[in-house]
This record gives sequence, structure tokens and C-alpha cells, in this order.
Amino acid sequence: MAPRSLLGALSLSLLLGLLHFSIPGAIGTLESVPDLEKAMYLNMESFPCVRLLNLSGEIGCANPGNEKIIAPIVRFGNNHDQLDRSSAVFLPLELMQSFFQRVSSDLEFSKKVAGVLVESSGQQNNSFGFSPVEKFPQADFAPYKNHSYEWNPVGSGIMWNRYNFPVFLLSAQSTLILQEIANNDAESNNKYPAHVAEFDLVMQTTKVGTHDSESCLKEQSCLPLGGYSVWSSLPPINASLMKPLKPVVMAIASLDSASFFRDRSLGADSPISGLIALLTAVDALSNVEGLDKLKKQLVFAVFTGEAWGYLGSRKFLQELEMGTDSVNGLNNTLVEQVLEVGSVGKGLVQGGTTFYAHAGGKSSLTKEILSALQSASISLGSDNVKVKTADTSNPGIPPSSLMTFLRKSSSTSGVVLEDFDSSFINRFYHSHLDDPSNINSSSIAAAAALVARSLYVLTAGDLPLNLMALNSIKVNVSLVDELIGCLLTCEPGLSCGIVRKYISPSNICPCHYVGVFLDSPPDTQFPQYADDTSRFVWNFLADRTSIKRDTSSSCAGECSNVGEICIGVEIEGKGRCVKSTTRYVPAYSTRLKFEDNWWHVLPPNSSDPMGAVDPIWTESFWNTIGLRVYRVQSATYDRIILVGGMSITITSYIAVIAVRAYLAKAVKRD
Repeated sequence: MAPRSLLGALSLSLLLGLLHFSIPGAIGTLESVPDLEKAMYLNMESFPCVRLLNLSGEIGCANPGNEKIIAPIVRFGNNHDQLDRSSAVFLPLELMQSFFQRVSSDLEFSKKVAGVLVESSGQQNNSFGFSPVEKFPQADFAPYKNHSYEWNPVGSGIMWNRYNFPVFLLSAQSTLILQEIANNDAESNNKYPAHVAEFDLVMQTTKVGTHDSESCLKEQSCLPLGGYSVWSSLPPINASLMKPLKPVVMAIASLDSASFFRDRSLGADSPISGLIALLTAVDALSNVEGLDKLKKQLVFAVFTGEAWGYLGSRKFLQELEMGTDSVNGLNNTLVEQVLEVGSVGKGLVQGGTTFYAHAGGKSSLTKEILSALQSASISLGSDNVKVKTADTSNPGIPPSSLMTFLRKSSSTSGVVLEDFDSSFINRFYHSHLDDPSNINSSSIAAAAALVARSLYVLTAGDLPLNLMALNSIKVNVSLVDELIGCLLTCEPGLSCGIVRKYISPSNICPCHYVGVFLDSPPDTQFPQYADDTSRFVWNFLADRTSIKRDTSSSCAGECSNVGEICIGVEIEGKGRCVKSTTRYVPAYSTRLKFEDNWWHVLPPNSSDPMGAVDPIWTESFWNTIGLRVYRVQSATYDRIILVGGMSITITSYIAVIAVRAYLAKAVKRD
């Protein structure tokens, strides 16, 4: 045993000696295998483009097979650069659109693209525009026939293509690191040792060979897109009363966005500026006395999944038609007027604020909404908030949730309030660049004031307008700024005070991608998988629309009194019962049914006019997603190391045999 122990000790000492050295760029010395691995491999903070599916095929990105992809990094300086081998392309953001258009049109070039790394920085302050969706987003849902109209002139449509290679957006820090690496490699003329990127973006749908939503749902390799919408009423609706319910004025907004990169979907102007304006308007109206004495009932609805086939608004209308518990207290025949708050973050121009009212139809009730907007504008006086009717040459309303209301019933009276007239002024529609720098808080505050006062005028109906009450409606400008910080930034992000008052968020950095719907819709008051934004909106609306009272009972779930709900239940010891009509509504395709513990695609139904054009979006499963960068030597160098290693191994083996023989003889002599 003595010879083996001696040899083991010598081997261990040699290994530790080899590990105990410094590597350029590493901090300190390497004293363990994990330290060595950390020094060798740079895990890059990044955001993937993932594989999505619909009834007709696939879009998005994935590794082409079941294995990781490893390829040398090649930096592109312009879109005419060529590839002489399979490479990981390091791409400036400004070239992204033209690069992917080239990939789609040049098959030989695309075969050499092993993966793409996109820099985070972009030129948002010049004429550069980037919108990866169509020029008419979701045109199939439009309530008119002109689907060639360009609402989104800078739209490229590259997001709707299928890419058989991984694509990652680098964080700002990762961009700087990779730029330095690329510069060093360029100085050495890309000779060895060189850097490679290792992509781990293997999708389950690729593994099992399912390439559309129906097949992947059957094989259980994907889940449908979806989440939870929220609606609330002010004042609360008492559905148990025998007296006739009032006609309803609905104010709606969207809370989800889309992006080429799944986890970078902020949607600051489109649509979160409208969401913030609506929440601020609700806050202002909650302080108005006597709303219960007016002619009409105010209802607020915030839909999710609108970027993916108007999932939220379509499902809401279906639930309304079926009279399910999620819409208890509402009736589809009672909805009289709809005012949608769209993109309102860029309305500030030349010292004033201008918004455009896009009318759905020419009914007298629609004209009432337009008139209410003008009355509200006049009442704001020196605030200089103007409303213009959108150009009559437009084919109809722009892409919006109101489209689904009009497709469901062409007699719907509704208006969409936007910051544009004939085409989007948001040059980053549905891209990761639609961030807080793309909006103006003063514009959102002005929209909130306009919406709040317009809703008051509409709710009054044919009653004499109480100008004193109208002029008393003021918005909390600081609330607008706070909500921008909460819903559109990482600092403070969802750790901000107003969010922490109600929920315990799962993430600090907000993301408004709709996500996936996991299983059968549970009780709509406490859904298990509602995302951070939906849960915050539910709590905020429940609080602001509740009946004010001096005291409230604490709760840890359900409340004992009829009509009460428990808000702030996620914050330990902070839950309290309030009287409010606020509910979650599941948002997923109306052509899906959860049965036998899984999702099934239903055939189109004549009662669902939009079902025939529903793409039924799904997202592939995956195990892990990762991106790392490391240095490699040439094949010749690797062969030399291999031969050297084998030589050392053989020599060591011979030495061990010799030492054992020598020691055996020495022991015998003793």
C-alpha cells in the first residue's frame, strides 16, 4: 500500500500545482476545478429568440438539432461581409434587420450562419427604426378588407420567419466583453487561439419533430400562449339586486407586448403607456363622489395576449357570451360604448399634447364618445390637451383590441385613443427598443386626464353635466412617473413601493411577454399562474375601485362577506378585505380546450368569427438555455497536446511499473 499512497500523493501535488496559476483576465489564482472552469468559460448574460408555433408552422429560433452549437465568432461590420465557414455572427443592432432579410433570401449564406449574437446598443436618437413585425400587424383580425394598409411603415416582418440557428441579444455588459474579445481576435487576424460561442438553444419541438401547434400539443412538446386579463367596475356592481343594471361604458387597455427576443418585451409606448394612462385615470376617478348616481356603469378591462391573436379580448367576449363566473355581474347586451387607450406616450409636440381619436363606426353612440373627448379637452383648458379625429382616409381603426369587439358585433360603438393619425409614430413597435426612452411621462399624464374626464362625461349620460365635478378630476402625475419606473425599468422595477404594497413579484425586471397557459383555468379570483403584472393590476384596480370605508378586516385568502375580495394577500400580514367587483379572466385561444389533463385544438366554429383566422400560438418546451464564450486552439495544437498527453501517460505508466518493481526488490532485500 505504501507505494500506491506515495504515488497518489505525488499525483495530487502535481494536479494542485498545475491548477495554482494565473490566467490573464482572471481574478487571483485558480485553486479548484470550478475556478478553472469559470476562467475558461464566459457565461454571457443574454436574451434568446425562442421557437414559437402556430397552425401553419414555426417562427423564431432554435438549434437545428439536439446538440449544442459551437462556432468561431465573426464580427460583421456591414451587410456585405461574407462567411467562409460556419460561424457565429456578432452583429451590430443597426444591421439586424437587413441581416435577417439577407438570411431569408440567400440560402447559401444562411447555411454558413451557425448562430447570431446581437449587440444591445442602438441608435435610437436618429432616423434608425426597428420593428420586426408586419406593416399591418395582425391584419387578419381587422374588421375591414384593406389588409395592405401600412400602419407600421418601418415593419420588416423578420420576427415571423423561422430561423434554423440560435439568436441571442446580448446585455450591455456582455456586449462590451464580446466587443473587446472581437477586437483582440481581429488584431491577431483571427489566428489561433481564437474565441468560439457555444449555443444551447435546443427546443423540445425539434427533438420530437413537431412543427406546428396542433402536432406539438398532441405530442405535449409545447404549451399555448396565454395568461390572465383583469376587469373591474367603478362603483362595484351588485349583481344580486333585482333592479335593472345600467348600460356599461368600457375603458380598455392592453398589458402585453412582443419582441424578437422573448424576455425583452417591454412595449413602453405600445401598449404600456396606455395601460399606465388607464390606471392613472382610474385612480383619479376613484376620488369622485356620486358616480353611483350617474346614468351608466363604468367598467375597466385590461387584456393580455393581444399581441398574439387578441387572446385576452376574444376570450373575454366569449366568457361574456357564455355568462361564466369570471364575468359575473356583466352582460354582453349591456356594453354600450368602448373607449380604448392605445399608444399615448408620444403625444407631446410643440409645447402641447395632441391625440387622435380613431372611431369604429358612425353611430350616435360613437359620436357621443368623440364629443366627450372634446368636452374633456376643453375642460383641461391651459393644459393644452387636444383631440383630433383621425384622418377619414384611413381604412378603419388601427390594430387594437377594439377590432375584436367590432368583429364580434359590427354595431359596437367604440373609439381608440392614440398618439398617431395615419401610421405609427413609434418607430420601435414590438421591439426591445420600445423602452422608457421612447415615451414622455407628460404625454401619458395628459392622456390619463383626458380619459378620466371623458369617462365621467360618458357615464353622466343625458344628465346635466356637473362642471364643478368634472373640473375637480385631477390626475396624480407622480403616480405616472412611479408606474413607469415600476413597469418599464429594472431600477426600481417591480420592487417599487406601489407594487410591493400588493404582491411579492417573482422578478424585479418587468417583462410584458404574455407567457404560456399551463393548465385548466382555476378559480378566477386566485389563479395560480398569473404573472406579476396581471396580479399587480388586479390588486391595484380592486383597491382603487373599492367602496371607501374607515376600517377593513384582515384576510389570508377569501373574505366572509358577499362581494368582498382579499387584496395584498401575498404580503404576509397585509391582506385586507375590500368591497370591489374585480376579477381575473383567462386569456388563451378560443379554439383550445383543456380536457383529459391536456390541451386540444377545436375546429373553427361559426359562432366565433375570428376562430377561422386564429393562428393558435404555442411555445416550445426546452430544458436549458445558455450562451457561453471560450478560447480554442488550432486542430494541430490539439493534436500535439493529445500526443503529448498520451506520451506523458505512457511514460508515467512505465515509471509506475519501474518504481513498483524497484520498491518490491528493496522490500525483499530488507
